[in-house]
Amino acid sequence: MELLPNKGKNLMIQVDGKSYARYPVKTKLITPEDKDISVIVAEYAKPYIQPGDILFVSEKAVAITQGRAYDIKDIKASWLARTLSTFVTKTPVGIGLGSPETMQLALEEVGVMRIFIAAIIGGLGKMVGVRGLFYMVAGSAARSIDGAVPYAIPPYNNYVSKGPVNANEVAQKIAGLLALSRVEGVAIVDANDLGVNILGTTQGINSKLIAKIIKDNPLGQSDEQTPIGIIREVKS
Repeated sequence: MELLPNKGKNLMIQVDGKSYARYPVKTKLITPEDKDISVIVAEYAKPYIQPGDILFVSEKAVAITQGRAYDIKDIKASWLARTLSTFVTKTPVGIGLGSPETMQLALEEVGVMRIFIAAIIGGLGKMVGVRGLFYMVAGSAARSIDGAVPYAIPPYNNYVSKGPVNANEVAQKIAGLLALSRVEGVAIVDANDLGVNILGTTQGINSKLIAKIIKDNPLGQSDEQTPIGIIREVKS
């Protein structure tokens, strides 16, 4: 089966004078019953990998297999979480910490004091026209928390998730299963239509280059069911 770009996404991108193809790989619906993301990746991506390819995997798919995705109805948001969430700017591509439930996960994951300090600094920054300070202080663990959004594939339209743990080790395990395919490297990525954060990689991977190559989020933001992507340099 031929790998095709997702609807509204480009297959090719030019970065630093080179051409790269970004192939999304469709999988079955990943659930908490899937305890090892590396098994999923090996099953669905291995047939398409060529030597020198770089594999990237959605952090949300990794988090689900680690038991770090939660039905929104099972999260009991505290008064502090409800209060702080009202000050978070919502975006068209994700609620971030703008819901009481995601803010509650952030308080649990990062700690009350750090989130409180981040909220104060973020608020002061907005007063002088500087945005993004909240997440700079709160850190990647807070930034990686995903909220429930209506366009996500069910049942994850009603789920919130923390970022994955041990992302470097996860990337290394995936690479180990794909060793015979001579994959160049693996990256665990947090990508949406506003930007990309690289949460973990195998050794020797240029995270900044990967972020540039997938800056337009070729895996999609809705129900594409493509949590895996393959990056391949295309030489003329």
